[in-house]
Amino acid sequence: MPDPETLHDRPSAAELVIAVREYLEQDVMPSTEGRVAFHARVAANVLRMVERELTLAATQTAQESERLVQLLGHEGTIRELTIELAKAIRAGDWDTRQADVHKCVRATVRAKLEVANPEYLLAGDEQ
Repeated sequence: MPDPETLHDRPSAAELVIAVREYLEQDVMPSTEGRVAFHARVAANVLRMVERELTLAATQTAQESERLVQLLGHEGTIRELTIELAKAIRAGDWDTRQADVHKCVRATVRAKLEVANPEYLLAGDEQ
């Protein structure tokens, strides 16, 4: 049964990515060595990142937008708000609200690491 929230039937993009990653990990990597095994491992890692992005992107994007709007006090695209915040930080406009900026930027970096490589996040690190 197709997902009612999408035009596309199964397999979903995430399911396709998982299938290819599993093929690389279970069939290609064990039966190859050297350069081919290395490239298969790199490709599997890339597919893990794509899986995580497909799973987390919508929620993370909404949270990032909400954080920036709350911090800056007005709406805009994430790109516009991020550029505005960066310019304001460079200009020293946020020097009196460093804790607020730090909290926002830390959450952004954390979200990016959750996709890029969650192993970089330290156990017990504050959310």
